[in-house]
Amino acid sequence: MTSKPSIGVEGAVALIDANRLEQFIERIAEITEAGPGVTRLAYSPLERRAHDVFRNRMCELGLTVTVDAAGNSIAELPGVAEGSSDAVGTGSHLDSVPSGGRFDGIAGVAAAVEVARSVVESGLPHRRPWRFVAFAAEEGARFGQACNGSRAASGVATSAGIAGLYDNGGITMAEAMASVGLRPDRIDTAAWASEDWHGFIELHVEQGNVLETSRTPIGIVDVISGSSRVMVELVGTASHTGATPMHLRRDALVAAAECVLLCEQIAQNSQHRGTRITVGKLDVEPSSITTIPGRVIFSVDVRDIDGDRQRTTARDLLSRFQVIAKERDVDIDIQIIGDTSPAILPTRLVDLIAAQARAHGVPYRIMPSGASHDTQQISKVTSAGMIFVPSQGGLSHVPDEWTSYQELALGTQVLLRALYALDLA
Repeated sequence: MTSKPSIGVEGAVALIDANRLEQFIERIAEITEAGPGVTRLAYSPLERRAHDVFRNRMCELGLTVTVDAAGNSIAELPGVAEGSSDAVGTGSHLDSVPSGGRFDGIAGVAAAVEVARSVVESGLPHRRPWRFVAFAAEEGARFGQACNGSRAASGVATSAGIAGLYDNGGITMAEAMASVGLRPDRIDTAAWASEDWHGFIELHVEQGNVLETSRTPIGIVDVISGSSRVMVELVGTASHTGATPMHLRRDALVAAAECVLLCEQIAQNSQHRGTRITVGKLDVEPSSITTIPGRVIFSVDVRDIDGDRQRTTARDLLSRFQVIAKERDVDIDIQIIGDTSPAILPTRLVDLIAAQARAHGVPYRIMPSGASHDTQQISKVTSAGMIFVPSQGGLSHVPDEWTSYQELALGTQVLLRALYALDLA
């Protein structure tokens, strides 16, 4: 595509188009398993098809696109200043949870594509390379561990480290990666070098209702919650519901129920204010009306912006689960499947984004993120920031997830201004 003569950053901002954002998001939403909402799981053929759409759009704009061993797609627009090889970047992810929404992650990729288009079509000069990233496998829904593509980019993921990750069907993450043409054995080659980056800003939907209820169009994230995730297996004795007296039962589900209620109890304790604990998955066997449950597997997700409190809470929970299991005469096995520290984002980038919003009369608020994001991992490589746009009703990870395209366009305008300010910094 032939670039037009430069009309400056505000000229590029003026090209941001809500309709184009909608078209991209709706196109990606079509790439899904059958059923309610959007299901496009990590390291599935559907996720790779979504990456193909991203790659094709960026190639049409004249950008160079590469795909690393972890499946991250990275499009680059060269800078004009000699010797400025450290890039500014933006992007998010394209996978989803089962029966999820169309905005989580995808909004940030759509914003990246729209920023790239606006910069190319306006001829906006920029000193540094600009990189636009579609991360792979951000959601932990399939393999239990979140942010797999960005963990690889940050140098945290290794082929040995992913060996123990598998989905409900027993497929390992490495097998899933290989099945879609990726190289799990070379995942370490996906690591980014800090000297290649000047900064990174991710746009994302809030996934809560703080912005909507306060009628604030922009959130600027200063800290991202950490997460400790475990799978707990309780094994009792499956037996007949009528023939087994209550005092002789080893009911795995009753023990699990006590553990689940303990999670809520601890999270509501004043000493743990700010901690969120969720049991989001619970499998019962043999799952028969006339059989006492003999085996239960359930997940626990502990989140907090205070890393010490996050880990202390998780340890306390697991210790008390063992007490419950002993009292209920059931066996217990606990596996830690993920542990990520909170990330405090640099004040420099928080202030930079805020300055761009303030200078153009866009109301904003500084706020924490309760959800994990790729930025959490990328902050280990370079200065990283986050922009939130409102989520209607605070809903996310469900088919009803919604953000207006006008609000997304406003967030994309703030993103473009912030990236340009970062380019000049």
